[in-house]
Amino acid sequence: MVDVPPMNFLMLDGRGDPNTAPEFKAAIEVLYSVSYALKVMVKKRTPERDYVVMPLEGLWWFEGKPRSILRKGEMSWTAMIVQPEFITGDMVAQALEEVARKKDLPALPKPRFERFHEGLAAQILHIGPYSVEGPTIERLHSFIEEHGYEMRGKHHEIYLSDPRRVAPEKLKTVIRQPIKLL
Repeated sequence: MVDVPPMNFLMLDGRGDPNTAPEFKAAIEVLYSVSYALKVMVKKRTPERDYVVMPLEGLWWFEGKPRSILRKGEMSWTAMIVQPEFITGDMVAQALEEVARKKDLPALPKPRFERFHEGLAAQILHIGPYSVEGPTIERLHSFIEEHGYEMRGKHHEIYLSDPRRVAPEKLKTVIRQPIKLL
């Protein structure tokens, strides 16, 4: 159980299977490009404020579909990266301009800078490939029900490992579900 405070995020929405949708790959490239541009901008202005770019996160949901007929291609998602509290909307606008000067990214106009408050949630660490998260998610859902809560909001994942550098069986993903008392 965690109570997640409000945080600022760069966010980009899309739809489709994250394994095959070019839109998902484009979203990740934009979010990381802007996040690293912000980091460089801050380090140049105030070196003592250097920070680590945070991992990719995702909110996942299906629009108006019963759980029994879910297909990955019909998933809606928000890809997002948390930003330090001192990052402002003006700084994000400057970073977007900087990235636009250096890269031709068709999705560059799409991200937004938004405060997101998840609040009370249950979470669990999944170790292994994304494709076998099912039993871990079921354990989390069972925990929620057994403790007198119900799910609310969107399924949330935080990708602690870089799948380009970590073997699938060693990937670490925080799986989080916002909850409320019954």
